[in-house]
Amino acid sequence: MLRLNLNSSIAHPKAAPLLTKQEHAPKSGQVIRKVLASLPTTHENIYTIPNLLTFSRLIAAPFIGYCIVHDYHAWALGLFAYAGVSDLLDGWIARRWNLKTVVGSVVDPMADKILMTVLTVALAAKGALPVWLAAIILGRDVGLGIAAIYYRWISLPPPKTFMRYWDFSLPSAEVRPTTISKYNTFLQLALMGVTTMAPLVPADIGTSLTVLQYIVATTTVWSGASYVFSKDAVKILSDNKSKK
Repeated sequence: MLRLNLNSSIAHPKAAPLLTKQEHAPKSGQVIRKVLASLPTTHENIYTIPNLLTFSRLIAAPFIGYCIVHDYHAWALGLFAYAGVSDLLDGWIARRWNLKTVVGSVVDPMADKILMTVLTVALAAKGALPVWLAAIILGRDVGLGIAAIYYRWISLPPPKTFMRYWDFSLPSAEVRPTTISKYNTFLQLALMGVTTMAPLVPADIGTSLTVLQYIVATTTVWSGASYVFSKDAVKILSDNKSKK
């Protein structure tokens, strides 16, 4: 009786389908993973006029710093004017002809920060900018730079590799400047422009520069805090946190 019951339980018609499902479950999971891995990763066209203008501004930055340090004030002012005009043009062209890209949203503020860093260091080295103000500006930019590296890494589509990290055609995180940050960028550029132009102006503008320096110090701290407390400053384009 015992042997008969065991055989009958094994031969039960419902037992075979259950066993079959258990055997095929791992295979189904492997198939799904292979299909997901074979899906194409989103790329975007980064060779647009706004992006080319942005990269030209990046290239101009070290030349501006060189001209300031070696007292080529007219050349420094001319290149600075080009950087400012290109900054206005790339945004306008991107909006007018719908050429916005994720890489543009990242590289454009990066170009502004590199230009600002070069100007700050060069002018502080020449004694035209107070060291305490240079420390505030550079400290904020270093903090934002570290945050940008972090968000780029955690939002990068897998596999996460060094080469893919620098492939900016792979959209991952989009940076959205806060309102105060836009005003701060304008005021910082105004300060750098006036300071660069000062040796070419015969009038004494020392008092006006001092007032502008304190205003920029205030907006710099304020804008840095806005990135910390704003929920919309960084938008993750793909949820990869669970895949790290």
